[in-house]
Amino acid sequence: MRLILMTGKGGVGKTSVAAATGLRCAELGYKTLVLSTDPAHSLADSYEIDLGHEAQQIRPNLWAAELDALMELEGNWGAVKRYITQVLQARGLDGVQAEELAILPGMDEIFGLVRMKRHYDDGDYEVLIIDSAPTGTALRLLSIPEVGGWYMRRFYKPLQGMSVALRPLVEPFFKPIAGFSLPDKEVMDAPYEFYEQIEALEKVLTDNQKTSVRLVTNPERMVLKESRRAHAYLSLYNVATDLIIANRIIPDTVNDPFFQQWKANQQVYKQEIHSDFHPLPVKEVPLYSTEMCGLEALDRLKKTLYGDEDPTQVYYQENTMRVVQDGDQYSLELYLPGIRKDQIQLNKTGDELNVRIGNHRRNLVLPQALAALQPAGAKMEEDYLKIRFKTVVMT
Repeated sequence: MRLILMTGKGGVGKTSVAAATGLRCAELGYKTLVLSTDPAHSLADSYEIDLGHEAQQIRPNLWAAELDALMELEGNWGAVKRYITQVLQARGLDGVQAEELAILPGMDEIFGLVRMKRHYDDGDYEVLIIDSAPTGTALRLLSIPEVGGWYMRRFYKPLQGMSVALRPLVEPFFKPIAGFSLPDKEVMDAPYEFYEQIEALEKVLTDNQKTSVRLVTNPERMVLKESRRAHAYLSLYNVATDLIIANRIIPDTVNDPFFQQWKANQQVYKQEIHSDFHPLPVKEVPLYSTEMCGLEALDRLKKTLYGDEDPTQVYYQENTMRVVQDGDQYSLELYLPGIRKDQIQLNKTGDELNVRIGNHRRNLVLPQALAALQPAGAKMEEDYLKIRFKTVVMT
């Protein structure tokens, strides 16, 4: 299966691009599903067709769906939902409020990953296009396998064993006081089972032959800055970007004086897009005179984007992480475009290297060749963070 994730700052047009990409893939004969994981769904509005949680056919070879976190929770994590609802009701909330609040923060992202894994395992589609949430939420989604694994290994797994062992002893005293039971084995097992699915999906997300992110941006200062950061953070999580789509560029045929300053500014930012993301290819899409809603409009966008091309191709092979050996010295090189060295914090514990940039963190499990070594320095060179390792001398 080919997996394509469309993301970008809110309002840049990523949903329209995802919908048009789906049309082109289906036209080429690929069984294609366009799935919206954005809580503020607009895929149905783009296609001008009612969509729900289950895939609905739009054209030959093309299906679309909008993720419903509540339905995903009920269908795949029913025991946990019932337990959370029981706890909330014991604290005085009525049934409707308790059920709504049973979807804890972050579950939309988790269920988006689980849904992706399910489609990948089922193999019913050849192409899966994800109309993801805006970049901040999308990055949280992509960081879940890495960050979740750290918490699962250190905290949840020991807690799970303790809970199962102590429940029969504590339950007779706990329930009369608290008004609800301690979680049983089914409830405690569910999060770890979810994590195992997500961990397996991580191998797919970091395989740049199967998975690509396509960043949709606009020639505007704030949008461009967020796109640069998103590209660096995606590289931090070892997820490859293969294409930049510069959307809503005012055409040269527009000569109204009102747009002259807009056009001049866009020209500057358009050049920055090409230079800042080099060597990634950039596709330019004009600002259309009508909204990109409905199949007719999306067909026009599809032709502008791809012409006779196959959107499932890998447009650029991005290598986001590599280990380099020079004699008996090793270095770990991370592709972090646009990031300054003083923005990066490094810390090694055991066989894990913690890399933090702002509020984004990745715990890298080091290859065996580096696990026994200690970091000996780091520098930024040609958009790569190069971390040198040395042998620890025992005294």
